[in-house]
Amino acid sequence: MPIEDKIKAFGMTNMLLESDLDKIENKFEIELREQSDVSEQVKDIEAIYVPQFEDGLRKEARYMARNYELFYCLEKTIRNQISELLEATVGNEWWNDSNVPQHIVGEVKKRMQREREAGITPRSFDPLDYTNFGELGEIIKKNWSIFASIFNNVKAVEKVMFNLNTLRNPIAHCSLLAEDEKLRLELSLRDWFRLTE
Repeated sequence: MPIEDKIKAFGMTNMLLESDLDKIENKFEIELREQSDVSEQVKDIEAIYVPQFEDGLRKEARYMARNYELFYCLEKTIRNQISELLEATVGNEWWNDSNVPQHIVGEVKKRMQREREAGITPRSFDPLDYTNFGELGEIIKKNWSIFASIFNNVKAVEKVMFNLNTLRNPIAHCSLLAEDEKLRLELSLRDWFRLTE
C-alpha cells in the first residue's frame, strides 16, 4: 500500500475513533480525554449560550447532527474518490485539463473569488472542494470511461447522486429532515457503496 494511502487510512481511523469517543463521552456525560483551551471555550459557549435556545430546537439539532455527519463523510468520500482516481489516471493537473466541464471550472473560480473578497479563511485550496453535489456527478459522467472501473452503472450513479443532492438541501440549510427522508438518506448511503460492488 502506498504511503499516501496509509496516511489517509490512519487519518480516517483516527477520525472514527474520535467520533466514537465523542459519542461515549456524550452518552455517559464523562470526559475520557484531556480537554484543551479550545474545549474550554466550547464549554463556555455551551454553558452560556446554548441554554438560551428552546429545548425543542436543541433536540432537533441533536437529531440532525447525525444526518449531517453521515452526509459530510459521504460527500468528502466522494470528493476523495474523484480526486484520487483522476489524479492516478490523468495526473496531478487533472483539474486544469479537459476532465472538468468548463462551466464548472468557471463557477468554482467565481466561488473562490467571492470567498477571497469576503476576507474569510479559505475553506480549501483544492477547487474540487468548491463544487456542489450536482457538479460532482457531472465530473463523474464526463469521465465515465475512467469511473466505469469502480462504479457499475452510469445511470445508477446519476440516480443516487440526484437523490443525495435532493437530501443535501434540508441538511445543509438547517431544516428538519423528516423520518422518511432520514431513511432515504440511509438507503442512498447504502446505494452509493453498492455502486462499487
